[in-house]
Amino acid sequence: MNLLDRITLEPDKRGGKPCIRGLRITVYDVLEYLASGMTEAEILVDLPDLELEDIRAVLAFAAERERRLVSIPIR
Repeated sequence: MNLLDRITLEPDKRGGKPCIRGLRITVYDVLEYLASGMTEAEILVDLPDLELEDIRAVLAFAAERERRLVSIPIR
């Protein structure tokens, strides 16, 4: 399974924000945890529905989004 396949977009869930495997946990939620200094292990304890691959998928999604943003010419 491609890591990015773990990220889902559903208009009726969390306002259409990117979520993990259809759960109500958003990419932003996990990024906030990581930015606050939590380890992957701490996040998995706090959000037991997540798997380690989900956290990696969040990082891959953020990297891909950044890559696309950077490729857009700024005028």
